[in-house]
Amino acid sequence: MKEFYFRNLGFQYIAGIDEAGRGAIAGPIFASAVILPWEFFSLEIKDSKLLSTKKREKLFKKICKEALSFSIAKAEVEEINQLGVLKATFLAMKRSLEGLDLKPDLVLIDGPFTIPDYRGKQKALVKGDKIYLSISAASILAKVARDKYMENLSFLYPEYQFDKHKGYPTKDHLKKIEKYGVSEVHRKNFKIFINFLKKPDLSE
Repeated sequence: MKEFYFRNLGFQYIAGIDEAGRGAIAGPIFASAVILPWEFFSLEIKDSKLLSTKKREKLFKKICKEALSFSIAKAEVEEINQLGVLKATFLAMKRSLEGLDLKPDLVLIDGPFTIPDYRGKQKALVKGDKIYLSISAASILAKVARDKYMENLSFLYPEYQFDKHKGYPTKDHLKKIEKYGVSEVHRKNFKIFINFLKKPDLSE
């Protein structure tokens, strides 16, 4: 695992962190932080987007069982609307770090940005979820947790079928919005909703 490079520099507890749902137009953004044991190794764990749903769920259990510490957190739709996607992502990531039982010596973050309000040592790594095992593990936890959340949300809003598209802007999802309008769990401040929200109410 690539984390050995940083461990050779003296870092003992290295947390990988990643998010899920940033590109969606409905539902929260989830983030996960994972600290793996030094001896942990797995060829199966990789970027969650490269895995099937069944495989992700299997690995989710393995990671939760074997990690030294893990945490899953989210930024709510209201926070995304208020702060914007990037700041809300940072908020979810920071919350996931605050939920760890162990304080990491170093945080490895998937993507080009570090967390502005986090004072610990951190490093942003573009495509880190494809290179660093701890980040890949975090991507799996965040993805599985968010998918489960969206599946549960589909029971409250069955007309939108969140269990199928998980809140991402698929053609079917957009057709549902055209038909039923914008719900409370949609990110109403996104540009994609401007036209929907400006349409006159013809029912009056």
